[in-house]
Amino acid sequence: MLKYKLIERGNPRDPAAAKKVYASPVLSGKKGLKAISVDIVEKSSLTRGDVNNTLDNLVDQIPKYLLDGNSVSLGDLGTLRMSFSSERVDSATDFNASMIKNIKIIFTLGKDLKKKLADASFEKASI
Repeated sequence: MLKYKLIERGNPRDPAAAKKVYASPVLSGKKGLKAISVDIVEKSSLTRGDVNNTLDNLVDQIPKYLLDGNSVSLGDLGTLRMSFSSERVDSATDFNASMIKNIKIIFTLGKDLKKKLADASFEKASI
């Protein structure tokens, strides 16, 4: 069950506009690779060392694949790909690589994860 809180926000494009109320997720904590590996060990026949090694290697490999220009499919979890923007110039001869900015990774949900999230239920947090 996802918990939410209500917050009041103004419109940054129109500071004079009335503020409106929005739902915002309430996070209950953070799961790191160590906690994830412990949970995986409990569901499998792998040792914690095996799982840690696999997750560590995955974390090492993903940036290499992305920087080589590949998208990275993580199965039912989803796909990672690189994105960036650049300054605009009048002609290709005026462009150089230093004009590339805002490098980021885009994550696209896999079908199964998207369905699970679509089926999520919500509860207002008592804060």
